[in-house]
Amino acid sequence: MSRRPQLVSSDLAFTPAVKAVQAKKGSRAPGAFERDISDELAAFIAAQTTTYLATASLQGQPYVQHRGGAPGFLHVLDAHTIAFADLRGNRQYISLGNLSENPKVMLFLMDYAHRQRVKVWGTARVVEDDAPLLARLTPEGERADQAIVITVAAWDGNCPKYIPQLRP
Repeated sequence: MSRRPQLVSSDLAFTPAVKAVQAKKGSRAPGAFERDISDELAAFIAAQTTTYLATASLQGQPYVQHRGGAPGFLHVLDAHTIAFADLRGNRQYISLGNLSENPKVMLFLMDYAHRQRVKVWGTARVVEDDAPLLARLTPEGERADQAIVITVAAWDGNCPKYIPQLRP
């Protein structure tokens, strides 16, 4: 019986097509992204007031939605899980619709003041029927009908070279 090779976390972004371009351009180097949420990453996540959630429809149509709140609106539940209350916004429900047919997501976290950015790849599920989890994730004075819970497949912190340093 043949065993399926385990996916290397960098293969999430470095598909065969990407690797071919990297080789052609001379930037192909081995390496893998992180899988577990480190204490340092957990602290970075807890300090954020904004993130971008990328989803795609079953047909592959991409969509990016801003999510924000006070520091701590993003919660690290364990070494593989990030969650947040899904608060009411523009009521278009594009992200929720996409997640109903394609659970693949990416979080893009940018800290302009400290010139840091982190990309998180994962799979997400919408949780509506877990009152204790919703109470834990929902900021005081807000109402959430559901939460987005992301199982992290990989994450990567990028080079700060071209991030403008903006002050809050």
